[in-house]
Amino acid sequence: MDWSGRESQQQAEPRALPPFPRIWIGYLVGLGTLIAEMIAVTRHPELAKEPLLIPPLYLFLANFISLVYWLVCVYEYHVVLAEATAGAYPIKPLRAAWFHLIPIYGLYWVFKWPRDLARYVNSRLEAPLMRPDRTGSAVFIAFAVFLVLDRGLGMVLLFSAASYLSRCLRHALAARPALPAGQLPFS
Repeated sequence: MDWSGRESQQQAEPRALPPFPRIWIGYLVGLGTLIAEMIAVTRHPELAKEPLLIPPLYLFLANFISLVYWLVCVYEYHVVLAEATAGAYPIKPLRAAWFHLIPIYGLYWVFKWPRDLARYVNSRLEAPLMRPDRTGSAVFIAFAVFLVLDRGLGMVLLFSAASYLSRCLRHALAARPALPAGQLPFS
């Protein structure tokens, strides 16, 4: 038996959370996609007129890499949430990423998971920090811009929303959890 007290010190230390997604990479990928779009339109002006043409390989790769990196970031957010709640957070990391790819449900999903994340953040704080419906709407609008209007601009908007999510989630995880209503601090 170890009488030095190392066991009790190790149990008292909170576990380190996994790293948050690197949002700056998403901004770079979104900027790269914007640049690839500009190059594609200047080299192939017919792309601006007929949207159903097959894009050049570099434009396709930029779009594909940006979408994959977004899914990686969503996965990493949910890994952090799963670790912070010791697995009690209801949305599993792999599910959070893959549900984006379900054709019709994916549009609802990009609204639902940020809203649930905002509710979790608010539950850890004494005063609400995020508005769940507005948070979900911001990510949904950015994803709609990505799908319908412009992939590069949509990526920049998605990672703007992601930086807001990161900032609020870091704040909530750094704070002491709020007590449930009606519970006394020493009960």
